[in-house]
Amino acid sequence: MTSSFSRAFIAGVALCASVMAAQAQERGPVTNLPLPRFVSLKANEANARRGPDTSHRIDWVYMRRDLPLRVTAEFEHWRRVEDMEGQGGWMHYALLSGVRTAMVAHDMTQLRARPQMDAREVALLERGVIGTLHHCEPDWCEISFDDLAGWVPKTALWGVAPEEVID
Repeated sequence: MTSSFSRAFIAGVALCASVMAAQAQERGPVTNLPLPRFVSLKANEANARRGPDTSHRIDWVYMRRDLPLRVTAEFEHWRRVEDMEGQGGWMHYALLSGVRTAMVAHDMTQLRARPQMDAREVALLERGVIGTLHHCEPDWCEISFDDLAGWVPKTALWGVAPEEVID
């Protein structure tokens, strides 16, 4: 005879297993790369379309090279992407790069010399500034902005997943 505690525990374990299975990263049917994943805009100008073909209406025109984008789906040579505001559409894969960039999500974010809150401040970063990611630990990312480099709390960036570690 099982107690209500045992039934609850078993149900909790089953729920946890199903959540973990759902969280097991989906793979793109074309590239077999993880979905969602982050990429950057390779071009100075790129159209995001309503569907995966040039016959579809253009919803957005991105005009910022290196802009981080999240790929959420794949179809042939097309990738569905979204930006920091959740806007986007379908882009041809040739417009995207695997170079990892991130956008500062909070105004006056402190760039630090080391991945510690009490480390020396190197600069103050405005919201919307884009840098190149070099390394991410569980809570911090090493990032460069032209001739400036340092560490930023991961929570202050868009372009890297909360659980993502980049070596």
